[in-house]
Amino acid sequence: MHQIRKYFSFNFILFASFLLLLSSCSLFGDKKNNTVDDVFKQGSIDPNLVPNNVSYVPLYPFITNVRNPLDVFVGYDDLIYIVADNDENNLNDNEVLVYDQKMSLVYRLNIFGATDITQDRRLHTYIAGRYYTDDTRTTHLAAVYHIELLAAGTPKFTDTLTHFTCDESRTNTSFRGADDIAVQFTGLATLWDNTLYVSRTGPRNDQSSIARPDNGVLVFDAAGTNIGFTTNLNPNQSSLKSSVGISGIASLAGPPQRLSGISTSRNLFLTLADQNTPLEYRALSIVATDDPDQGIIFGENASFLNFDVTKANRFMYESFRFGKPEDIYVAPDATGYIFVTDSEKDSLFVFTNGGFEGVNPPANSTVKKQIIVSFGGSGTDGNGSGPFNLINPSGVCYYNRSVFVCDKGNNRVCRYRLNTDLQ
Repeated sequence: MHQIRKYFSFNFILFASFLLLLSSCSLFGDKKNNTVDDVFKQGSIDPNLVPNNVSYVPLYPFITNVRNPLDVFVGYDDLIYIVADNDENNLNDNEVLVYDQKMSLVYRLNIFGATDITQDRRLHTYIAGRYYTDDTRTTHLAAVYHIELLAAGTPKFTDTLTHFTCDESRTNTSFRGADDIAVQFTGLATLWDNTLYVSRTGPRNDQSSIARPDNGVLVFDAAGTNIGFTTNLNPNQSSLKSSVGISGIASLAGPPQRLSGISTSRNLFLTLADQNTPLEYRALSIVATDDPDQGIIFGENASFLNFDVTKANRFMYESFRFGKPEDIYVAPDATGYIFVTDSEKDSLFVFTNGGFEGVNPPANSTVKKQIIVSFGGSGTDGNGSGPFNLINPSGVCYYNRSVFVCDKGNNRVCRYRLNTDLQ
């Protein structure tokens, strides 16, 4: 009897230990385990591509076979939204592709002329595209589609902000024909309170007119009402507060969803890609100041002119630093890194929130300056498709320490992470 009890006791301990092992899940991959969950999020990393120095490394899988990706945004719902221009000669083929965190396609939606996408904290999606104004489908104007339930696969079109009627300064002005048709909405960004920024370009930029200049940023509240415009930005000339040919816009608020800690700043960042105007500064930090008489005033951020060579070797506000920057995104976490894609230089540039190029050195490093981690280039043959090659990069975003880049010329969306964040 003693042996039977001993045998039973021993096996009960083994069984209990096995159950404990299952529940702790370090061997069986329960997603509740933080370490295993982090491995899932990181994706596959080629150890041969992880250098000893600080740099970004590719996270696989990349999202491939995406025809001419224009923009990418990882939403508050953790889904990855990509705008693809499947046929550059046919606006009807533009679509939004929705992927999960495993990089699996879960939904797709055609949006006429789609170019840019973002999402607010209500999980409402905004897509910049074009909108037909007549039954003959011959005239189309810039538009922003406001959509609910896109992630669920049952999109509900809540509203459409259409040029020129969405601009409250155009209430008493009529259709301008070819000039209004030429206007484009080129970027979208949302704030913590679901305010929407829409960047705009176009040919009419008379600052003395009652109607606002085409070059600038429209501001909408959560209900879609036009409540402001970047009146103080210069729509015609190069300066630290220029709005000539805006190609991308970013705010300081962004996913993931959280109850506290999200930025309540109304500051914004712009990229200017216009090739017809010699622009000394093409990536700009714009400061929003609340004036009791004039409301929100948007102006320059002169602090970015601090070229402290004891802290960095290169700077965002160096003269003619960029060729044709397409997009900009600001990390909403403690790093505050600024990411800029440049299609002329086939590169991704990374700056600190003070405009210094590079990232902070590791805590135990003897290096005291920012470490430059910008990368790209199409290779010596101009057709590089390696993991660090970029051809005509367009949209960029950041989520969970990872950078997503639309590598337009290689028909893919790439994902990278600092090797210091892999430990």
